[in-house]
Amino acid sequence: MNVDRYAVIGNPVAHSKSPLIHTAFAKATAQSLSYERLLAPRDGFAAAVADFAAQGGKGLNVTIPFKLDAFALVREKSERAESAGACNTLAWRGDHWFGDNTDGAGLLRDLTVNLSENIAGRSVLVLGAGGAARGILQPLLGQRPHRVVVANRTHARAVELATRFTPYGAVASIEPRALAGSRFDIVINATSIGLNSQVPRDLWPDGMFASAALAYDLVYANQKTPFMVWAAEQGAAKTADGLGMLIEQAAESFLLWRGVRPETAPVFALLRGG
Repeated sequence: MNVDRYAVIGNPVAHSKSPLIHTAFAKATAQSLSYERLLAPRDGFAAAVADFAAQGGKGLNVTIPFKLDAFALVREKSERAESAGACNTLAWRGDHWFGDNTDGAGLLRDLTVNLSENIAGRSVLVLGAGGAARGILQPLLGQRPHRVVVANRTHARAVELATRFTPYGAVASIEPRALAGSRFDIVINATSIGLNSQVPRDLWPDGMFASAALAYDLVYANQKTPFMVWAAEQGAAKTADGLGMLIEQAAESFLLWRGVRPETAPVFALLRGG
């Protein structure tokens, strides 16, 4: 009996929770498939993907540092992949790869369903202007916020990103120090600050959080991230890490591959150990 093969491809990839997530999805939806980790050389992404397809691979999740490589590789792309300029999901279409980007959809579902946040009419600040920010801006703007502001240490990158997404809604760039005096309802950390990094307190001014504000970190962990700790100290009413986004974007990938969207709540419990 042939079992459809799927994988997450990246470098590094050993830490990925995707096999656990998709195995749980498959069991819950009675889908017969296998899911593995695929470590690709940093200069060998295309060859690794071609080899996977030759062995009958049906779909890939793409993680750091290959999302731009995936975008360049695929013949066919979704509109959300086109807007992001990056792909995090590949689906085999018989003779070519179809590329999608499920990051923004995953974030939105986590914000609006799991965290019960309303985005319409609210002020949103995105810290960072790299690939993570590119993947979430169009879906955020589609919710019709009052405004989305992008701030980045290298201001030129924030300007470039805001300009790219202006057709989708009210988005602007601002230098980090010019944020002083502005307050936001939702602040999203899309920078490279991770679990072992310190929040650049000399860069981001105090007082950015409105009353009842949410601070959301795209990084996920079993403990509060440095950004979440800093945000709470700054007055954020709620903080959340990116585990919900990870699970929800995986569910979007699973839907693309298998035609069914799995329930995500049981996987939250599985990954949180509760």
